[in-house]
Amino acid sequence: MSNHALLKDSALFTPLQLGSVALSNRIVMAPMTRARSSQPGNIPNQMMADYYAQRAAAGLIVTEATQISKQSQGYSFTPGIHTQEQIDGWKLVTNAVHKTGGRIFVQLWHVGRVSHPVFHDGAAPVAPSAIQPRGTQVWIVGDDGVGRMVDTPMPRALTVDEIGGIVGDFRQAAANAMAAGFDGIELHGGNGYLIDQFLRTVSNHRTDQYGGSVDNRVRFLREVVAAVSEEIGAHRVGVRLAPYITFKDMADPAIVDTILHAAAELEKQNVAYIHLSEADWDDAPTIPEDFRHRLRAAYSGRIIVAGRYDKERAGKILSDGLADLVAFGRPFVANPDLPKRLQENLALADLDGASLFGGDRRGYTDYSPA
Repeated sequence: MSNHALLKDSALFTPLQLGSVALSNRIVMAPMTRARSSQPGNIPNQMMADYYAQRAAAGLIVTEATQISKQSQGYSFTPGIHTQEQIDGWKLVTNAVHKTGGRIFVQLWHVGRVSHPVFHDGAAPVAPSAIQPRGTQVWIVGDDGVGRMVDTPMPRALTVDEIGGIVGDFRQAAANAMAAGFDGIELHGGNGYLIDQFLRTVSNHRTDQYGGSVDNRVRFLREVVAAVSEEIGAHRVGVRLAPYITFKDMADPAIVDTILHAAAELEKQNVAYIHLSEADWDDAPTIPEDFRHRLRAAYSGRIIVAGRYDKERAGKILSDGLADLVAFGRPFVANPDLPKRLQENLALADLDGASLFGGDRRGYTDYSPA
């Protein structure tokens, strides 16, 4: 059999059961911030519904990261799911995706210290500990309508009571996601945001029950997963983790062991999947094969991988049994029919990088299918 035929018959294009959701293939549209929500109010809109519906041939869509509360925002124009207007806006999206036969999870986040006082009525962002992330910026649209990257300031440390309140915000956001018609949720536990901040020694210097030992650092993640699972069922819950991504001042020598401990906890909690976020820039660190095997040993559920995958590399990691689904990010921007292009070995279009964040339909819904 030719290599061409093998690629066309890749496991990428076979159905898969993910929790209670039947997927038509193993291609995932990765979460990507696009900052197109309507203002004021960070409200999802018809343009976003069109964008996701165009890409609903993916076995699963995971939306852009979405605020669970006003406090959780760190970038301009990112959508929320904590007001009725936002829930109603997301209904446009889920209805459009489901109408075309797609499946969609919403990614929930709290950015923690990766934020700016402009989003908090002049107050400091919150974090596990008062540690300012070096070399970290957020995208803010000013009164002139121009988006700029701005340095993040010193955050303030959360109290134990406040941590419990944020766990409650995640629970309510999960309930809101069900009201909005989503098939499930993904907790953003990577890339330097709040859950990740609790996991890492470099951003969490606490000595109470949320810091110190590995088990204490995992506690916040464990409590959030328990809360949202109780609300909507663990079979509708995924968790994104990013052990080898170190930007936002998150390089931590202890993180691999912490992530594996977290994976063992997620095994006990019986979540639908772990989504392994891998760096996707040219000189990014490569995840060691040893880690992939250790992760698979710690967690027997579905594993999604994302980062610099092409069709051949995706097929190999599936056939090796080290992942069950493969997520594609930027290729989905310029190729709304990406699954078809991959299966039929068609050329991929290039994206317009200048239109990634903010703006109108240009560089968003105007890419043509093959």
